[in-house]
Amino acid sequence: MDIRLASGTGRWIVFTTVLASGMALLDSTVVNIALPHIGEDLGADLAALQWTVNAYMLTLAGLILLGGSLGDRYGRRRVFVTGVVWFAAASLLCGLAPNAGVLIAARAFQGVGGALLTPGSLALIQASFHEDDRARAVGLWSGFGGVGAAIGPFVGGWLVDGPGWRWVFLLNVPLALVCVPVALRHVPESRDEGAHGRFDVLGAVLGAAALALVTYALIDEVWWAGAAGLVVGAWFVLAERRRGEDAMVPPSIFRSRTFTAVNLVTLCVYAGFSGFFFLAALQLQVVSGYSALAAGTALLPTTVLMLLLSAKSGELGERTGPRLPLTVGPLLCAAGMLLMLRVGEDADYLTDVLPAMLVLGLGMTALVAPLTATVLASVDVSRAGLASGINNAAARAAGLVAVAALPLLAGMSPEAYRSADEFAATFERAMPILAGVLVAGSVLAWATLRTPVTAECHPECRVHCGVTAPPLDPGERGKGAAAPPRES
Repeated sequence: MDIRLASGTGRWIVFTTVLASGMALLDSTVVNIALPHIGEDLGADLAALQWTVNAYMLTLAGLILLGGSLGDRYGRRRVFVTGVVWFAAASLLCGLAPNAGVLIAARAFQGVGGALLTPGSLALIQASFHEDDRARAVGLWSGFGGVGAAIGPFVGGWLVDGPGWRWVFLLNVPLALVCVPVALRHVPESRDEGAHGRFDVLGAVLGAAALALVTYALIDEVWWAGAAGLVVGAWFVLAERRRGEDAMVPPSIFRSRTFTAVNLVTLCVYAGFSGFFFLAALQLQVVSGYSALAAGTALLPTTVLMLLLSAKSGELGERTGPRLPLTVGPLLCAAGMLLMLRVGEDADYLTDVLPAMLVLGLGMTALVAPLTATVLASVDVSRAGLASGINNAAARAAGLVAVAALPLLAGMSPEAYRSADEFAATFERAMPILAGVLVAGSVLAWATLRTPVTAECHPECRVHCGVTAPPLDPGERGKGAAAPPRES
């Protein structure tokens, strides 16, 4: 299509896609801030709080690749709107949840909506705009989304301390009521006419089931679930190999050593990020005595630095290659997490919290844009959407496992977050674990990324504040994550 950005239709497309993706970004940053209040209000233990975070990440990670392929086949606008409605309905259920069980189920339901709308948001822009305006439109989408993600913790804290934690979810309903009519009226339908073959439903089910079983094993300490998860994971690998190029995750894409290496680094990096933001929000409120608003504001420097410096980081990565930023970035993040050991009872923000946030934010800024650019550069252009989708799903799966495993590794009891002394002690054990995971990612990058890669910083990477996953790229001409791949 050849819609111009300056036209009324072009502005409406940017508006509705930013609004929808902003809902998902907002939820990914504000729920951690609300956890202590959710636990107190619903009488939930630590495991229930872990599931409140992980139920969403589980369905999102397991289905995001399938969501992209559904948009390609049945229409990106149709699937996008379905995702927005689904997400809003699940958000309403979250906001009205009478107990932790209903909240967890609603969060899983919400993740399905996120898997439908997240890939479609950027794909609609890529497919709709004239090629001369496409990069600028993506830049606007990324910029406004980045601002939304950056202020998310502040907004979440204000909502939790004001009208209550339920409004963290209920706020999505009026946003969706604006988004859906605009999309139906102003966004043109598009699809990939070359999409072929059957959907890899078995792959999606097996992948999600393996993640669910492993997560259950780690949170509830059920050994048989872990064993079953490994078996189902092996079944998933075999099923994808049999399906070949029509698989959700075609094994042939891992023939690129650079792609494989960067995804291993991604697993380490985003496991560290997700584990940190899950525990840091609790530490600031439970141990340091911060209000939800103060805790959310305390976390702002990381996303603000990403908002301001991502473009410069991408340009630096283009000049130096990926090895340097993907080695130094995780080390800076590890240092920031170790600095968080200074944050205890009555922590002073300027001397204790801010230095850790600044160092962590600089590390995240250094690595995110080069990481995404390297993923896209490591495969043929026809497989860019597939590569980006796999990388995004890997990051979310890593975060899922980290949030499940970290309390177990740090020895947190089910009621740890109700005791400042106990939580502080386990937090001190958790930060070095996370730092070690990030150092492992740094070593992996240094050891494996030896071949120079020409990695251009794409527009969606230039302003990126997502702390749970790298940005998605739908690939050439707006094709979704499951566009028919060719050998690279």
